[in-house]
Amino acid sequence: MNPLLGRLNAYPFERLRALTRDITPNPSYRPISLGIGEPRHPAPALVEQAWCEHLEGLSSYPATAGEPALRQAIAGWIGRRYGVAVDAATQVLPVNGSREALFSLAQTVVDGTRPRATVVCPNPFYQIYEGAALLAGARPAFANSDPARNFACDWRQIDEATWANTQLVYACSPGNPTGAVMPLSEWEELFALSDRHGFVIASDECYSEIYFREEAPLGALQAAQALGRHDFRRLVVLSSLSKRSNVPGMRSGFVAGDAEILKAFLLYRTYHGSAMGKVVQAASIAAWNDEAHVEANRAAYREKFAAVTPLLADVLDVRLPDAGFYLWAGVPTHAHGGDDVAFSLGLLAQYNVAVLPGSLLAREAHGVNPGAGRIRLALVAEAAECLEAAHRIVAYTRSLSPA
Repeated sequence: MNPLLGRLNAYPFERLRALTRDITPNPSYRPISLGIGEPRHPAPALVEQAWCEHLEGLSSYPATAGEPALRQAIAGWIGRRYGVAVDAATQVLPVNGSREALFSLAQTVVDGTRPRATVVCPNPFYQIYEGAALLAGARPAFANSDPARNFACDWRQIDEATWANTQLVYACSPGNPTGAVMPLSEWEELFALSDRHGFVIASDECYSEIYFREEAPLGALQAAQALGRHDFRRLVVLSSLSKRSNVPGMRSGFVAGDAEILKAFLLYRTYHGSAMGKVVQAASIAAWNDEAHVEANRAAYREKFAAVTPLLADVLDVRLPDAGFYLWAGVPTHAHGGDDVAFSLGLLAQYNVAVLPGSLLAREAHGVNPGAGRIRLALVAEAAECLEAAHRIVAYTRSLSPA
């Protein structure tokens, strides 16, 4: 067996299942889950139609690089969304969802034979980053989010010795679970560090199309262009249709950016056997070429967040995020002493609402676990269900208040 497998940590949902194994939720309430970030809005009809109209694609092997029409559709979307021109032939690759690409990218760009090989991640974080680092033979280092700066990563927590050994940095903007969007100043700081130390930046942007303000979130390619980095050196962006178009089961996304990195990534993927099926490609073209369903999806999330956030803000430390479909809520000290795990278990037992304890999404770094005392609420269900869950959370939190 690969000895690196032994270094992997249990996934947050596995840890939560172990913690809740002996809990019998109150049967007076029907179960509501705000724990898993799986989109539950209907898939767009135009995507389903394109799928059904291209079933002949099942009869032939797909190319790893994808069909030119798909790469062009992705490049066209990047141009419309960010005002950035990318070469569809050399700077775009379709992938089977951002998750597999986030993992396999580390296997491509990290040289685990180098002493103290390091991958830097935000903290809290999407656990694929850590697993990808470990299985590439590197060690993860963590930059904690700072509540005082809208949960922005504090990249300055990483010392020079660590930066000197860093080969890959995962950035996540909008962030999971915090919803924070990186401003241009933070990108400028990260690009300067990349120039000094030579590491690759992988920007995970799968939540970019769910946002609550008029201005759409800044993307990494957009930031690079604004700063005169037109070749996108040492930068790749990963995005997905899962959240944007409500099709997580399609497993469709893309990687775009530095042509030299993508050339090596294509070579890796050719051997890895990760070509996207032609039926999925056809449906993906339909999705990337349409914005109407994206706007309707965004409006539905805005409606839910506008209804739920003020209710929860009466009892939890929570506010509207920059983007994404999570609320990152602080547990009050009168509720189990602010213990996020105890709060989550009690909420499940008494009100049959599942949420994800924030401490399971982070690692202790720089003396703290930056997820401790917070819970992640995925507002992915229909509005009425999310609203009912919010009322139950309010009732539970108030039941814990001192008399």
